This record gives sequence, structure tokens and C-alpha cells, in this order.
Amino acid sequence: MRFYSFQIVIEKEPDDPGYFAYSPTLPGCFGNGATIEEAKRNIREAVELHLASLVANGDPIPQTPGLVHVEELSIGLPA
Repeated sequence: MRFYSFQIVIEKEPDDPGYFAYSPTLPGCFGNGATIEEAKRNIREAVELHLASLVANGDPIPQTPGLVHVEELSIGLPA
């Protein structure tokens, strides 16, 4: 089994209370959810389906070389 890593971005939907998730590495692959956790589950499923389609068609699986982990960092500064 070979493992692949993908950058996932989760953004607050501008016009409703949900969240939008996508991978810059996989254009057109996205998910959404009412919560961040739901958006994470849905984008995981979307990526799995997207990769299955790539494999079935004999297409390469894109990777971002050197990408290990992406995470938000919040820092508080005195006002």
C-alpha cells in the first residue's frame, strides 16, 4: 500500500453557517459541511473518490513535493 498526502484548506462559507473544504493539489475536488469536522469527513471521502477515478483512468496522482503538514497557527499579541 502506498500513502499520499494532500493539502486541505477549510474555509468558512461566506453566505451560510457551513464550511467549504478543498485541496489545491486536486483541482475540482471539494467538500463541505455544517461543522469543520463534517467538512473534514466529506473532503476525505471526496479525495478518496477522486483518487479512485484517477487510478481507474490510469492518470498520475499529483503530489506536492516536500509537503508534510499544514496547520493553522494562532498567536495572541497585546493590544
